[in-house]
Amino acid sequence: MSEGRWIRVTVVENIPPREGRAVLVGGQELALFNLGDRFLATDPNCPHQGGPLCDGIVTGTSVVCPLHAWKVDLESGEVTRPTHGRGHCVGTYATKVEDGVVSVQLPAERAKKEAA
Repeated sequence: MSEGRWIRVTVVENIPPREGRAVLVGGQELALFNLGDRFLATDPNCPHQGGPLCDGIVTGTSVVCPLHAWKVDLESGEVTRPTHGRGHCVGTYATKVEDGVVSVQLPAERAKKEAA
């Protein structure tokens, strides 16, 4: 992933373990997930029919869309179920936790658009 701008989003306590939340990062809505030992961020909607991924069930490093049960790998953004959904994916974003605050990195090209 190219360098970009880190944006502080929320304190870790705001997202319970094994759950996701919709967050605004630099004017862009993302889904932020607490896996218990780390946080992962993706585009907010399932590539199938736009279901809100942050409302899905977190299992391992995946989330199951609440609308039609498409399973999305939160690390790669790839659809892993159903098999005919493979090849579809959502964007993923780097995260880090410092002093109890979760930050998300917007890619350099996105950060440039926000600054313009």
